[in-house]
Amino acid sequence: MSARPLLIGISSRIYMPGVPGIKVDGIWTKNLHYLEQSVAHWVLSGHAMAVMVPAVTRDSIVTRSDLDLDDYAATLDGLLLQGGNDVAPEAYGESPLHPDWAGDRVRDEYEMELIDAFVRAGKPVFGICRGLQLLNVMFGGTLLQDIATQRPESLAHRDGSAFERHFHPVQLVPGTRLARLYAGTQQGVVNSLHHQAIKDLAAGFTVEALCPSDGTIEAIRRNTPGYIAAVQWHPEFHTPGDPDHFDDTPLLNDFLEACRATRG
Repeated sequence: MSARPLLIGISSRIYMPGVPGIKVDGIWTKNLHYLEQSVAHWVLSGHAMAVMVPAVTRDSIVTRSDLDLDDYAATLDGLLLQGGNDVAPEAYGESPLHPDWAGDRVRDEYEMELIDAFVRAGKPVFGICRGLQLLNVMFGGTLLQDIATQRPESLAHRDGSAFERHFHPVQLVPGTRLARLYAGTQQGVVNSLHHQAIKDLAAGFTVEALCPSDGTIEAIRRNTPGYIAAVQWHPEFHTPGDPDHFDDTPLLNDFLEACRATRG
């Protein structure tokens, strides 16, 4: 009898109605927790199962006491943090510099509790885009609320009209685990969909990749035992077999192997 597939928990993206000036009806009048298809398919491509972990919002039928995240951490083999809305500046001791950068405090609190449960259970955690930023904040780091405003000399890291088809180079830091996964490769090209970035790196983390044009941190890993790592780009948007852009398959395989080792 073959072993069961890995069960990878994926944090929910959260949609809440009520954006001023936008008229919605039907299902869009409800709070939605959702899993982006490309993220699910990226996990599935590694022959693992994608399991979305629901959140609890202020007007949920259930309360936080009804949702035991420790049970999810005990049952699942690893945690993947999806991209999405900004991290609220209050999470790292600041106030929003612009109303559009207020972030998603509900999701911040939910994901931080989720991360804590998986870390205490000794399960691997991997973050994508917002996930990198949240991990940095959770462990004591800070963020640039808007790269273009606070570091105007920087490269453009987001183009709304191009979305995942906006790219820039990334430089791997020699001697890191990420560099070892890509032996013989020093630089690649990744998609870039973010306007926020790490300002102060959390203590206990190592930078594994940078944007060579402006030094923006593009990948991090925690130095303590266990597996906590993240990238600023979106590996789920890479087209399999595309030779012109960074192949994220080794990245996925490394995360899943860590999940398999923990389960074993």
